[in-house]
Amino acid sequence: MTDHRLLIDGELVAASDGGTFENVNPATEEVLGVAPDGTAADATRAVAAARRAFDTTGWSTDAAFRRRCLVQLQEALRKEADTLRELVVAESGTPVFTTRITQLDGPIDYLSHYIDLLESYPFERELPVKDIFGSPTRRTVRREAAGVVSAITPWNYPVYLNLAKASAALAAGCTVVLKPAPETPWSATELGRLVAEQTDIPPGVFNVLTTSSVEVAGLLTSHPSVDHVTFTGSTETGRRVMANAAPTIKRVTLELGGKSAAIVLDDADLAAAVGSVVFSVCMHAGQGCVLLTRLLVPRSRLAEAEEIAVATLAGIPWGDPRDPGNIMGPLISARQRDRVLSYYDLGRAESRLLAGGGRGSRFDRGYFVEPTIFSDVDPASRLAQEEIFGPVLAIIPYADEEEAVRIADGTPYGLSAGVFSADEERAMRVARRLRTGTVGVNGAQWFDPESPFGGYKQSGVGREWGTEGLEDFLEVKTIARP
Repeated sequence: MTDHRLLIDGELVAASDGGTFENVNPATEEVLGVAPDGTAADATRAVAAARRAFDTTGWSTDAAFRRRCLVQLQEALRKEADTLRELVVAESGTPVFTTRITQLDGPIDYLSHYIDLLESYPFERELPVKDIFGSPTRRTVRREAAGVVSAITPWNYPVYLNLAKASAALAAGCTVVLKPAPETPWSATELGRLVAEQTDIPPGVFNVLTTSSVEVAGLLTSHPSVDHVTFTGSTETGRRVMANAAPTIKRVTLELGGKSAAIVLDDADLAAAVGSVVFSVCMHAGQGCVLLTRLLVPRSRLAEAEEIAVATLAGIPWGDPRDPGNIMGPLISARQRDRVLSYYDLGRAESRLLAGGGRGSRFDRGYFVEPTIFSDVDPASRLAQEEIFGPVLAIIPYADEEEAVRIADGTPYGLSAGVFSADEERAMRVARRLRTGTVGVNGAQWFDPESPFGGYKQSGVGREWGTEGLEDFLEVKTIARP
């Protein structure tokens, strides 16, 4: 876990100027080691390698070969899973139990989605013969790889997000430059090592660039040889990515912020609904864009909901992420810890604090905060409108179903939502009304590689997973002939 390298044009290399930056364990504040601090020259070389590989090799046209390489990558990841498990817990602070699901084992299995899709996906289809301007015409509709892809990922679910973006783009026939978050560089450098050492993916097809430089990251979103940028992160940064891509009209896939609402209707099982929402908002210290961080309950049942929420929170196991019994560890950094604590201060001024609200007294190091609940939160307040990315729940009372839908849709975001009701059809009617990319009814899980995922409004552009995730990286060409 100490010798981490960039992957550029098939070679595992140091940064061109020899620079490095520290990788810090957020649970202990100890330096784990270093990662290469890629430069603008490194980024330029990586993009050039990806461009050459796309333009001069058969990668983009040989779906069978791409499938074989993805199978090799999946096998390599499975062989190295225990090493990766230790690494992702150490650098991200995620509880080890999450590596059994969305942080590691799940994403490795999810590669099968694109592996299987490559066996059956119709990259080319024929339209019926038709007279066009008096001439019988045959038409072929082709879907072709978009080109060179810059994939930029955040720190909260690094293995999952690196694989989600890379596997879709590679399956489509694109070439990729992956730039991970500087907080979690090793999840990406290990992926690069496995590609270089254990797959037949040709040089230049997949490149990994770790860097602490915002300017270098910006180069990957503006370089004229990049055809498509796929980014997951904050809406604010997503706007900059979009602006950087605009001069060359790059395609963009953006999975951005969320402020998702759980609507608990008046006939719902309150204990089950509230309990599940409180539990989920504490997962990985609330560092998930789809978490249901706003709990909307009928005003007539507010006191009951508060009692259930506080009792549930009291039983949440949190602390050392290496403990398999914990569902919550630290936040990723001191900066993120201080940001979350500032929202706790804001919540005290804007609403009622029910539980938590501090750093916790049990830890003398690490970027921990207490899981926290506020109630009587004003739907227009910052606490209810802004993405916090911490283990904090805002309980918002409502008068009737119409108001609940209005509050749920009353943010700039539209990433996810939940609806709880004893009447499934009623819940479905509400779910269909919500302006959001995914909705879970009565706790049902949509998170699966066959399900398209993405956001409405300022939560993003495009979709990941599903057939749509592959098609996001494909261009459409029509060829007509007599």
